[in-house]
Amino acid sequence: MNTLIFRTVAPFLTALMLLFSVFVLLRGHNEPGGGFIGGLIAASGLAIFGIARGVAAVRRALFFHPLSIAGCGLFLSTAAGLLSILVGVPFMTGLWIYPRLLGLEVPLSSVMLFDLGVYLVVLGAITSIALALEEKEME
Repeated sequence: MNTLIFRTVAPFLTALMLLFSVFVLLRGHNEPGGGFIGGLIAASGLAIFGIARGVAAVRRALFFHPLSIAGCGLFLSTAAGLLSILVGVPFMTGLWIYPRLLGLEVPLSSVMLFDLGVYLVVLGAITSIALALEEKEME
């Protein structure tokens, strides 16, 4: 399975999958998609890279330990829910702000913060599992 063609194509395929996962994440609160499926796509891309180049290459490519990424995501998701309590509305109620960037009004929501947290939780947890399984296979 670890052919020259696979090792050559894997970095490009991984980059494409990571880019597509961000696309799925960003369109998720308006259309099908979101943090969960986006995180699965990103983790799958990293798993492909790990199969082709080895676990050490994936660990070097990630700046943080996968479980730290998952922990950060859990913090963001919880913060998204607690923001609504601070404003005085029920837990996990979506909140919106409309900042102006470069002359354009950009709608931002706590729902997007929650989706980003779910994305990071899924990415970190599944990547950690995949790397652990790949390390066991190499032994």
